[in-house]
Amino acid sequence: MDSLLQSPLPAQPINRLVVHRHRGPLTRTLHKLSSGAVTLGFAGGSITADYNHTWPTPVANWFVAAFPHVRFTVENSAIGATGSDSGCLRAQRELIARPCDLTFVEYAVNDFDDPTPRRNRSREGLIRQLLAAGQDVIIVYTYRQNFYAEMIEGKVPASIAEFEVIAEHYGLSSVWMGLASFQEVVAGRMKWEDWLPDGLHPSLRGSVSYAEAVTALLKVELAPEKIAAAEPPSAPKLPAPLDPRNWQNISTLPFSAVRTAGPWLIKRLSTPEHLDQGLETHSPGAHLAFDFTGRGLLFIIQYGKRSAEFNYRIDGGEWIPMVRERFDWSGDRNMVRATFITEDLSPGPHHFELVVTHGQRPDCTGTEFRLGTIGILA
Repeated sequence: MDSLLQSPLPAQPINRLVVHRHRGPLTRTLHKLSSGAVTLGFAGGSITADYNHTWPTPVANWFVAAFPHVRFTVENSAIGATGSDSGCLRAQRELIARPCDLTFVEYAVNDFDDPTPRRNRSREGLIRQLLAAGQDVIIVYTYRQNFYAEMIEGKVPASIAEFEVIAEHYGLSSVWMGLASFQEVVAGRMKWEDWLPDGLHPSLRGSVSYAEAVTALLKVELAPEKIAAAEPPSAPKLPAPLDPRNWQNISTLPFSAVRTAGPWLIKRLSTPEHLDQGLETHSPGAHLAFDFTGRGLLFIIQYGKRSAEFNYRIDGGEWIPMVRERFDWSGDRNMVRATFITEDLSPGPHHFELVVTHGQRPDCTGTEFRLGTIGILA
């Protein structure tokens, strides 16, 4: 027994993984800190959304404490249960038009169930939009239970590894804050239930752990000597894309371009705050149609258990029924969901038609159809 106690224990494989990757300088942020005003952007899902206990709050508070003579503005574009497809479509209005100086991007968790080619194209499209606007970008990774088996063996889950390829290509620093918290648990500094009571969403203790991982990188990248030497950023120059079909060139179609048949209304939406107006009907059989030029379509829909389903067709083809998952934890309405239609059309003019249906499913309890945004992939 004595020899066993005296022998060194093997290192945990998870401790061989790396939390921080320092790549490119935060040029714009360094300059703006000297100017006295910085706007921070956050993009992601519910782990990043603007709740008092989520990690962006202690990160923003760190900025305020570390730079007391700077006025900080926060633009949080994160929405629960949304991925980089939604973020890519909303980036222009919510992060670029504001505009942000430093944006943190968190989508590895919510992109997990999307096909690899599609999530890589939407991620790269989002990153290219932000970089083309001159923003600094830091990519952050949180945690979901599906990551456990690989992480405990010292492996990088695919959703994170793919994001790291993008980060490396564009010279973006990254913080695997989910790993930092996991390592705290392995080291006995935090209980699992104090980190993730439901296995996904961190408690206040877990959010502080995430924030500490982020601020550890910021302390290096925003050191006083770097601020003192900061120069105005030059015009952004982006490298060639990893995927030429990425979603950088995504635009929105106004409701004025949509033709309708049946009882439709354009209404200002009081909730959720990330949508302005909605094109709304409660009538099964209501139609809408529009023409567009591009190769793909993506909708953002206000969604819930009372939401109708729909059938659609493109260029007069066969009608395709849309059947979307209804979550036990979702409410009757007010979720903001990206609904992917296609990205495989030949570039050029197309005609789209949609008819509202009840869905005839036990988990579909209503016929509300509320379209928030029409996204066109060029």
